[in-house]
Amino acid sequence: MKKISRRKTILTLSSMVALAPLWGMDDRKPKVRIGACDWSIGKASDPTAFELAREIGLDGVQVSLGNVSNNMHLRQKEMQQTYLQSAKNNKVKIAGLAIGELNRVPYKSAPETEVWVSDSIDVAKALGCKNVLLAFFSAGDLRNDPEGKKEVIRRLKKVAPKAEKANVVLGIESWLSAKEHLEILAAVGSTHVKVYYDLANATEMGYDIYKEIALLGAENICEIHFKENGQLLGQGKVNFEKVKVSLDKIGYKGWCIMEGAIPKGMEVLPAYRKNLNFVSQLMKS
Repeated sequence: MKKISRRKTILTLSSMVALAPLWGMDDRKPKVRIGACDWSIGKASDPTAFELAREIGLDGVQVSLGNVSNNMHLRQKEMQQTYLQSAKNNKVKIAGLAIGELNRVPYKSAPETEVWVSDSIDVAKALGCKNVLLAFFSAGDLRNDPEGKKEVIRRLKKVAPKAEKANVVLGIESWLSAKEHLEILAAVGSTHVKVYYDLANATEMGYDIYKEIALLGAENICEIHFKENGQLLGQGKVNFEKVKVSLDKIGYKGWCIMEGAIPKGMEVLPAYRKNLNFVSQLMKS
């Protein structure tokens, strides 16, 4: 064999290193993480949610902090360990935390909810997840309620420093528009209070979700619910292809958490396998 000089060898290796990111570029692209809410798969406040999630093929589960009847059970260290062990056994991540009970016991008025939200930060940190969904529907609705908004802002400003220190994000999910959400975020003034954006809810309200996604930007959206009401994903009102384009434009890299999307009479397992396949193919496009 012809001898190759040391200088030429170094130059060749340098060229290979420089070109490496271009070779197999698709292989190096981070995998999109797809999960589901525990309540949407019929496992609210139930650690066996991870078993079903494994059967479906999910990457993660958004888990409920709990409810009034179990005293927000994930605040208990023993229950946290149960969830962590179930997630590990089934090789499914804890994608995030949610306080759905705020729909019945409003954050804008009930004093005990301040403790729930504060404690949820500790729980999220213990479970190794980043986002806590704060729900503002039903009794917690903020529409046409300036005093309710004012109180929510006051409470969020009070708890935000704790969230910042723990690097946990509190995500507001409500019927409000993107503009109204941004007004709340500006008033709170914390990098760790953001919007939990729900595609189906915003569509139901008549908002232009593609413009709203652009207006909010990746810096203000902590996570997204890929949702339909009574239909499989891709078969309802939301144009998910346009959603994908909008998310790509803002550089969204967070979890895609599926919610709802079960037609009447269809079982959870086949419905969510179809939903998972749809989102997987969509996000690869």
